This record gives sequence, structure tokens and C-alpha cells, in this order.
Amino acid sequence: MQRQFLFPIMDHQPFFCFPESVGNYKEDGGHRVNRAAGTLNNFNIHYVAAGKGFVEIDGQTYALQRGDAVLYFPLQQQIYYSSEEEPWDVRWVHFYGHKLQEFLTEHQLHRSKLWTLRQPSAWEKAHMTLLEEAEKHRLLHPTALSMLTYAVIMEFIQQAEPLSSTKRHHATERIAELLPHLQNEACEPFVLEEWAERAGVSPYYFCRLFRKIMHMTPMDFITLCRMQKAKQWLIERTESTIRDIAMDAGYPNTSYFNKRFLEKEGMTPTEYRMVFGK
Repeated sequence: MQRQFLFPIMDHQPFFCFPESVGNYKEDGGHRVNRAAGTLNNFNIHYVAAGKGFVEIDGQTYALQRGDAVLYFPLQQQIYYSSEEEPWDVRWVHFYGHKLQEFLTEHQLHRSKLWTLRQPSAWEKAHMTLLEEAEKHRLLHPTALSMLTYAVIMEFIQQAEPLSSTKRHHATERIAELLPHLQNEACEPFVLEEWAERAGVSPYYFCRLFRKIMHMTPMDFITLCRMQKAKQWLIERTESTIRDIAMDAGYPNTSYFNKRFLEKEGMTPTEYRMVFGK
């Protein structure tokens, strides 16, 4: 579902702040925005009311969920998108006005792009009031539009606290918590996107954090776990063929299993069984 209203830009509007657009998207897993630096000359707040989404900033990807928001200043690069599995309910307002740069900087909103709101319902109410005014009266009541935009900004100032460092820490914790599950399910087909979704981050950021935690890639970890299982089975399952063990370890192609085993252990599975078998 999409609700949005766009206003014409007024170069000489007399108000302290005024909306350029206001809207709400939900149930749209394909929602994605990629704006190059210099594209938009206004401020904008994008807030997640439900579901999950992702924001890319300076080469890093951050997961957002209910109560989280991103605040862009004019001319900044903007890359954000919904989770396909849990599409977000994202609400936004683009706004501009006289001395807003100084005003928002005075309130320390230049410190971060990522924020979380302590009391999300207050901001949601202010935003919905602005959206309903825009849909109902359009530009008929410009003073009301300015006042309602100011209310949205002030609720954000009152409720927002920086998110980035906390979010990165939580994402690292979630990946660490998934390690036993990765080990237990290592012999099943490995789908990076599914594990990244379970961690609440993008595949790129999952790989980045995983390497930081484990000093290896996710696939290297999976291979290590599979080889440990295969070595155990080669010794314990004396009646099983190499092909059976390769299949159970996650390698339908026996030749590829033999190649990977030789790379990791310095001998073939058959040689390993002869040396270490009972």
C-alpha cells in the first residue's frame, strides 16, 4: 500500500519549515531508493513503524526495525530499502525552510544519520496528522502544513537518540548467537541471504561482521564444519561409501568433495579412513 502527497517547491515561502512530500509505504518488499549525492536539496526523515529495512551509509549496511529512523541533510547520498521477507511500514517526510540547517545542528542532529525514537507513537501521530492534512486539503492551509511539519520535527528532536553504535553492537551479537545454528546446519544447503535475514542485516554486512568475528568468511566456516562432520563419519560409519558421506556432508558431487577434503586435510577421504579408521 502506498500513501503519499508531493507539494510544489516554493522558493520564497515565508515559513520556518514546509513539507516537500509526506507519505507511507507498507507491504512492498521491493521498495528501494538509491539517490546519488547532490540529488535532493531538502531534509528528510524516514521512520520504520513495522517490519524491517536496511540503510547503507559510507559502505556499511545497517538494519532498521520498529522505532528506528534515518535523517538525511540536504544533498547527501541516500540508499535504503525494505526487507523482502518482512517488508517495512516506512513513513517519511521531506521538508525545507529558512535556517533549518542551523536549527537542526543546534539540536545535535548532525551527529548521526541513524536514530531510534524512545516513544515512537508520539512521532507516528504527528506524522499521520500531517499526512491526513495533505491528503484532505492539499495546499489550502499552508500555515497548518508548516505548523504540522514543525510538530513532526520537534517530536523527532524530543524522542531521537543516535542508533549507529548500538545497532552495530546488536548485529554482532545476533551473528554470534547464530554460530551454533550454522554449525548444526552446516551440511544443509547454505543460503547467505537467509542467514543474513535471520541476523537482521544485509548479506554484505553479514559477511563483513562475520569475518570480523570469526576471521574467516561464512563459507569458510561452513566448509570447516562440513569437513569436521565428514572426518567423524569416515571413522564411525565404516559401512558408508565415500559418496554417501559426501552427500550427507552437503556435497552432491563426490569429486568436488574429494577435492575440498584434500585441500583441507592433505589427503583424500579414502586415505583418511585408512589412516585413522578403526
